Amino acid sequence: MDNIQDESWTIYKASQYLPAVLSDPNKGKQTNFFTRTWGDAFVEKTIIEKSPFLPEITYAHFDQYLRKYGKRTKRHQRLSQLSNDEIIQPSTSSWETPYSQNKLNLIPLIYMQNEFNLNDPKVFENKSKSEHDVQDELSFYLDIVEEQIAKQVSQKSGAFFHAMTSHDTIMEQMGTASNEVRVLRSKVQRMDKCLTSDALKLMALARSKTNHKTLVNKLKLMATVLQTQPTLQLLLSSSDYVGALELIAGTQEVLAKELAGVTSLRHLPSQLKEMSKLIDKMLSTEFERYAAADLHRPLNSDEGVLEQERLVSLAAGLLRQNHLQFLEVYRLEAVTAAQALLKQLMIEQLADADDELNELTGSGEVAPTMDSAHWLKVLKSGSEALVKLMHRVRAVHDVVKETADVTCGLRENTIISPSSAEHFLSQDDHVQVADLAKIVEEFTNACEEISGKQSAALKAAFKIQAGNYVHKFNMQRKNKLALLLDAERWKSADVPTEIQLLIDKMAMGDVIKSLPGSPCEQEMSTKHSSKPLPALKVGSQNYVTVGAVLILIRLVSEYCVCAYDLQLLSPVIGRNLIELLRTFNSRSCQLVLGAGALRTAGLKTITSTNLALASRSLQLVLWIIPHIRNNFQSLSGDNFNGFDSVERDIGHHIQQLEAKVLSIMNTLLGDQLSDWEAKPPVPSKHFRNISRHLTKLHEAVSSVLPEEQISDIYQEIHKNFKTRIREQILRMNIQSNGGPQHGIVTTEVIFYLQTMKMLKVLPAKCVSDNAMEDIWDR
Repeated sequence: MDNIQDESWTIYKASQYLPAVLSDPNKGKQTNFFTRTWGDAFVEKTIIEKSPFLPEITYAHFDQYLRKYGKRTKRHQRLSQLSNDEIIQPSTSSWETPYSQNKLNLIPLIYMQNEFNLNDPKVFENKSKSEHDVQDELSFYLDIVEEQIAKQVSQKSGAFFHAMTSHDTIMEQMGTASNEVRVLRSKVQRMDKCLTSDALKLMALARSKTNHKTLVNKLKLMATVLQTQPTLQLLLSSSDYVGALELIAGTQEVLAKELAGVTSLRHLPSQLKEMSKLIDKMLSTEFERYAAADLHRPLNSDEGVLEQERLVSLAAGLLRQNHLQFLEVYRLEAVTAAQALLKQLMIEQLADADDELNELTGSGEVAPTMDSAHWLKVLKSGSEALVKLMHRVRAVHDVVKETADVTCGLRENTIISPSSAEHFLSQDDHVQVADLAKIVEEFTNACEEISGKQSAALKAAFKIQAGNYVHKFNMQRKNKLALLLDAERWKSADVPTEIQLLIDKMAMGDVIKSLPGSPCEQEMSTKHSSKPLPALKVGSQNYVTVGAVLILIRLVSEYCVCAYDLQLLSPVIGRNLIELLRTFNSRSCQLVLGAGALRTAGLKTITSTNLALASRSLQLVLWIIPHIRNNFQSLSGDNFNGFDSVERDIGHHIQQLEAKVLSIMNTLLGDQLSDWEAKPPVPSKHFRNISRHLTKLHEAVSSVLPEEQISDIYQEIHKNFKTRIREQILRMNIQSNGGPQHGIVTTEVIFYLQTMKMLKVLPAKCVSDNAMEDIWDR
């Protein structure tokens, strides 16, 4: 061991076995070993601590080696700089050339040509040499080619080695990328299914559903159209010619628009056209029969128009087809009837006079053998008969004229069923519905007492009919209120006694059971003066209102009476009343605040009086709402929360009206103060204008609004006035120093306070001598 340590270290001991490098136990598994480039970086550099078993190597150990091989290295580097072409190969035969030339040029061109062919005698003779020479020559050429190939390969050796060394890494990266692409594709497929495919499928299903609905509707329409002919036969059998013609026209329109191109219905339009022509002939024939039957019936019958419904149907059908020649047919038939009537009277008179009948001519002329007495009798009877005949013709004329008016849309009601399409509901209708409700209630109570069960079907049927009545009832009053509001000029109106009675009944909390103007109300009204009142008296307050609000109070009472009579539908009536009040509030806001009354009622401008009247009218409506709610709650168990929202809307509207009045006054006073300057004369023109504006506002609202509200408005005006005059004083840089300008301002302010004292609209503290001292605060 000592000998080994004492042995000197030389350069030749600097060696390492390759297996020892590769299988170093201190290093882990090297995954990139085969992909690393050979060189000084092949072995990983690590900091290794100094080992006690290894000698310390210095530069002196390499000195002898460097001196020995230094000269050889320099000579080798010098020789390597020489090109390969300058190296002279040992000459083997007489045809070798120097290496300074391109070795490829040594190869004869004949070997490079495409036409090289040893079968050619000249080529074979030119290249045929001794076997040894040919072999040497071809070997030499082969060496040149291989050398060039090796040179090319050596130039690209780095790329080849890099491709081979990075092949595994590339394959691993491609495998990883392939897995990532596969995972990404699966995610995309899931997203496509969840976000796209299902949504598109849902859209397709929705479209399919729509198409199926459209198809079903088309099939239903086709089924309805196919029932046209049986329906036409049924209508014609009941002489409803107008209905039949309308059905034909409607079916033809449907066939032309909705069912165009349907093969199974291609013959139906021509059939309907033929049916229409047939109905034309039937109408003409039937009218001729009717005219003959009407004009040739006995004159002693007291009936008016013969079969009026039949006449209306025939006339409407002929007018529908624009066949006006039926009037000429009726005229000719009337002339024929008159001639036949006169002929019959003459025959009777001649029979009485025992004259010969053969003397009667076809034209009605008689021989002059009849005396004057018989002539007078004939004239008298003929005149009376013709008058009766003319009355019949006039009655038919009136019916035809009314039918023509209805056909042209000039009348609201139809002649066939006038009671079914009345535009306005009468008091009798209300009484009938109320009586019907009472009958249904008594019958259901009796059923409950006897069998223990109510007649639900009867109540349901009555509820449907009563609902139709309530709907017409509500629409009539909404239209009436809309017309009244559009025509309202927003001026104070006198209060009829019946409206005061209604307010008194509401104030007492009584349930309104009868309409104004009914007998029981008329008896009550006899106790009061019939003279209209200037304002509604509610407790200690007077309400000056417009005419539309007075009509609204009557409409509200009608709703209350209707709810009392139809308690089964009182919730519906209550909701209708809430909607009516909401309509009144919104429409009045549009007309007054939105200046809509300038267009509808022809007002020139919206004045403070208009605004005050609108505010006071809404205050009256606001007072009525709690009493209406109590009235409906006593009839039904519902809470009717809709009244609360109406109260909030009306309260907000009242605030907007007050804000509008304040805005007008602030603008007027602000314009005057903006032009005012603190200089004589005092009071200035601007402050006199301010006093005039304040006085005119008081005149406009004092007779309408209560004193508390007027005081609130003027306090707000006073507050804004102080703010504006303080700003004006600051702008003019006037100080409270007893100077001339200070005196002018003080005098102007005293004049303003005197105006407020005269109007008596502000508390005493606001018009005291020290009330305006804060305008000098900075």
